[in-house]
Amino acid sequence: MKITYSVIAPIYNEIENLPELYRRVKQVMDSSGETWELILVDDGSTDGSTEKIREIAQADKQVRPVIFARNFGHQVAITAGWDYARGEAVIIIDADLQDPPETMLELAKKWKEGYEVVYAVRAEREGETWFKKFTAAMFYRLIYSITDVKIPVDTGDFRLMDRKVVNVLKQMKERHRFPRGMSAWVGFKQIGVEYKRAARVAGVTKYPFKKMLKLALNAITGFSYFPLQVATYFGFFSAGISILAIPIVAYMRMTGSHFFEGQTTTLISVLFLGGVQLISLGILGEYIGRLYDEAKGRPLYIVRDAPEDQ
Repeated sequence: MKITYSVIAPIYNEIENLPELYRRVKQVMDSSGETWELILVDDGSTDGSTEKIREIAQADKQVRPVIFARNFGHQVAITAGWDYARGEAVIIIDADLQDPPETMLELAKKWKEGYEVVYAVRAEREGETWFKKFTAAMFYRLIYSITDVKIPVDTGDFRLMDRKVVNVLKQMKERHRFPRGMSAWVGFKQIGVEYKRAARVAGVTKYPFKKMLKLALNAITGFSYFPLQVATYFGFFSAGISILAIPIVAYMRMTGSHFFEGQTTTLISVLFLGGVQLISLGILGEYIGRLYDEAKGRPLYIVRDAPEDQ
């Protein structure tokens, strides 16, 4: 059977949200009059979400469960959804219902107009602290300014992609993944649709500051050499200060100045240069570590249970 829409929802300990997620997605997709499927990717849940997903899938054959053997992460769960999706248009949505399923019809409308990637832009964000809003705004603008790909600001993973785009994304097997950057990198005809991001319906966020920091690091190292360039700039800056300081110190010594006598100046200089070297080594280590992960060639995820008709 030809499927028009595939809706992918990564799930990690969302048992309280699952019934409402299914109800609203079904209501919206049924109103479209098109064929659809809901792919629930269980990312190693431990709160009973796995059993709930199976229960929903048993009652509705339009729901297809993909159960991971363990937790592999939100970005990898999205990738698994791409692999199992059969639709002509593929929609990614969060299970916490902060991304309203009703917005999917707006995304689909733009897709029918000929756009191949339709990303949802967060015009408003309810139920979030000022710190979360501030750091999110800084994150998006930093990524936009330093990466090689112009990733739209104030966007998450909530988006619709045409089948041809998904087929290209499935060929990209890097381990440290940033799907919103990947979908921007592939190109195609893209447009944004503004929406009001709601507060979480139930449960707690699965993206605390630590995970957001890791996601930012993946985005920067996956799409930019800027950190390596910063290390080079530090090197030139330190060398420039040294070149300027040599004649100044020599002149002051010859004129009898005692300004640079003692170990304090030497100690500060050594500490500064040592700090620059350690930062540079750390940056190199991040890139080398990612190369090591890629070289091992392990699968991105392991599935315990999944539909046979992939």
